[in-house]
Amino acid sequence: MFPEKPKFGSLKNNVVEKILNQLNSSQKEAVINFSGPSLVIAGAGSGKTRVLTYRIAYMLEKGVNPAQVLALTFTNKAAAEMKERIAGLVGYDYSRRLWMGTFHSIFSRILRFEATTLGYTSDYTIYDTIDSRNLVKTIIKELKLDEKIYKPAEVFGRISNAKNNLITPETYSANSTIRATDRATRRPQMPDIFLRYSARCKKANAMDFDDLLLNTNVLFRDHPEILQKYMDAFRYILVDEYQDTNYSQYLIIKKLSRDHNNICVVGDDAQSIYSFRGARIENILNFQKDFPDASLYKLERNYRSTRMIVNAANSLIAKNQGQIPKSIYSEEEPGEKIEVLNPQTDNEEGFLVANIIKDTAYRDKMHYRDFAILYRTNAQSRIFEESMRKMNIPYRVYGGISFFQRKEVKDILAYFKVVVNPDDDESLKRIINYPLRGIGKTTMTRIENLALHNDLSMWAVLNSGPALKQHFNSGTLNKLIEFVKMIKGFREKMAEMEAFDIAYTIASSTGIMKDLVADKSPEGISRYENLEELLNGIREFTENIENTEVVTLSSYLQTVSLYTDADNEEDKERDHVTIMTVHSAKGLEFRNVFVAGMEEDLFPSHMSVSTPQELEEERRLFYVAITRAKERLYICYAGSRYRWGLLTHCNPSRFITEIDEKFLQLPLNFGKTGIPDPLDFEQPVRRFNNIHKKASLENSPTPSEGKKLIKIIESGSHIPDPAYNNGSVNSNLTIGSKVEHPRFGKGRVDNIEGIPPNVKATVIFDSQGKKQLLLKFAKLKVIG
Repeated sequence: MFPEKPKFGSLKNNVVEKILNQLNSSQKEAVINFSGPSLVIAGAGSGKTRVLTYRIAYMLEKGVNPAQVLALTFTNKAAAEMKERIAGLVGYDYSRRLWMGTFHSIFSRILRFEATTLGYTSDYTIYDTIDSRNLVKTIIKELKLDEKIYKPAEVFGRISNAKNNLITPETYSANSTIRATDRATRRPQMPDIFLRYSARCKKANAMDFDDLLLNTNVLFRDHPEILQKYMDAFRYILVDEYQDTNYSQYLIIKKLSRDHNNICVVGDDAQSIYSFRGARIENILNFQKDFPDASLYKLERNYRSTRMIVNAANSLIAKNQGQIPKSIYSEEEPGEKIEVLNPQTDNEEGFLVANIIKDTAYRDKMHYRDFAILYRTNAQSRIFEESMRKMNIPYRVYGGISFFQRKEVKDILAYFKVVVNPDDDESLKRIINYPLRGIGKTTMTRIENLALHNDLSMWAVLNSGPALKQHFNSGTLNKLIEFVKMIKGFREKMAEMEAFDIAYTIASSTGIMKDLVADKSPEGISRYENLEELLNGIREFTENIENTEVVTLSSYLQTVSLYTDADNEEDKERDHVTIMTVHSAKGLEFRNVFVAGMEEDLFPSHMSVSTPQELEEERRLFYVAITRAKERLYICYAGSRYRWGLLTHCNPSRFITEIDEKFLQLPLNFGKTGIPDPLDFEQPVRRFNNIHKKASLENSPTPSEGKKLIKIIESGSHIPDPAYNNGSVNSNLTIGSKVEHPRFGKGRVDNIEGIPPNVKATVIFDSQGKKQLLLKFAKLKVIG
């Protein structure tokens, strides 16, 4: 598939020319100067991936041994794509020898080599977030603590944050400041939970995602000879998205590059938006302090967006103090101004966005995949989902349950984990009575207590032989013995079978496959198809693995345990509108982008403006949203929005006013104060009218037809558009009708005007005075 190279370092001038000819001057400088420390500041859409890929390819062409190159990314998908591109340039024989992958995948690999040094076996289990939270929940119950105070997700989050800052359970427990904070938050037993959680993971021969980095730091700290081995092995280190690294990752990188200083980090401080995950913008801002001899390269040309979008983004991010100065520019088309939309309500926001998408897709012959709706919080998706369904627009909400978190998938993976590592208590608890085999809750509680009191894993308890008889009756004992026998049988077969064959045997022999196929409901069929898809994935894994050895179930689990939501490419070819949070959109691009809910207390979030640093991160988040757009960008803020069941007046986000006004198409009522009239219904109508003006004249009514429609409505006749009478609007409405509005109360229709579906009514309300309402949203009830 890819050209082969006879030996390392054989220079091919045509390859070098190919590499250099596809780079601009700034990119070229960052590629060819690969010795010593380098900081590559890559603005949005500036060709960051190309620079990383070509830099590595260039290094290999210049004779660097690929086995000495360590390239770290944040998703498996990014690593795979870069590796494939490198193979296309310099040959598969080179690319396959690179140490390229995510932080977690690379260091989990190292930890498997060195596992016994830390008291683990090489087949240790990797707990995902759900596994970890379940274990925390179990410990909270054991300690008889109140789950309303010790919320498992929050407790695990605090443990995770501690580990990311290299705070071990012992250090956590001994720190008086930390203990005082826990007492102040009414969680004084946090240290006990942390200690128990760590001990239980160790007993289960398991690490969570944070342990992969924490234990690597412990390994390098306590075993300098091992650190030296890997410093000698990795002579060139490259890090992607360096602004997203946490303290634990930072320290590993710094240690590994200590001797040779051949470290290149690539990132954009203006896109540092993950502090809630432990990311530290200081890592990239202080890189030149850590490496005083570092060369600085700035990739400032944006190849993605129009000049209007790039300049607007620059005017916004200039308000941040903590940044590395750069001048991002675009040589693309000038582009249209960013349109600021001001629907009256959040429901109208959904309808307005859906209309624009439908009209634009039809008018400009675009695909629905050319559109994305971005927002600050997941809860905002509901309104857009409803509007998409009503208008029959295909869509997909990203950030839901990923494939590997679906119950039926986690169930079969739990079987695999127990077969590979029987001491994995969390997985064993999940499958010991699935499918149902009569091992109930009482039995499980007794097994857990025996394991806890004897400091054993649950599997060790089940294998305790005669000692087990005194705790269970003969019926229960036989069921437990049969379960143990089944798992041992799988373990014996696993030694002789490749991953797919043993996986299929487990799925069929346990009864899982039979259980799923028996459910003929749509949900049941979907679950069965997910099991099939998982097995297909294992087959593909066994066929595509790079070596010729038998692919074991253990090696498959080592890979699949490190998958993240960002690596899920499900439905990637389907034509649908993308709906997601701004955080999820980082790294993506779309021809048309809507940034919704741009209101104070929503974006920026009221929870993230207590310090200047938090406000700057919120501004960077909006910057990321803006720079996802290639051609058109829309910013929406609603005049009112329901919050906790109450209709609340909204003010536009301060970030809108921070963009230079010359790049914006503002609503007519958007004054210098930036506070619009929330009851202005004209703006959505103007928006629709603008769309129809741009559309083909064939699809628009002639002036005489338009006047005729208005005349019919003014004369009191029924509105003549069938689409208008959709159940939410009374088509019998006429001038003089007595009406009732859910918010303004009773009143009388004074005037009706406009062309369907954008007909407006002027209503004089008894208590609220004169209001002008867009009928498609007004929900007026005729009462006389």
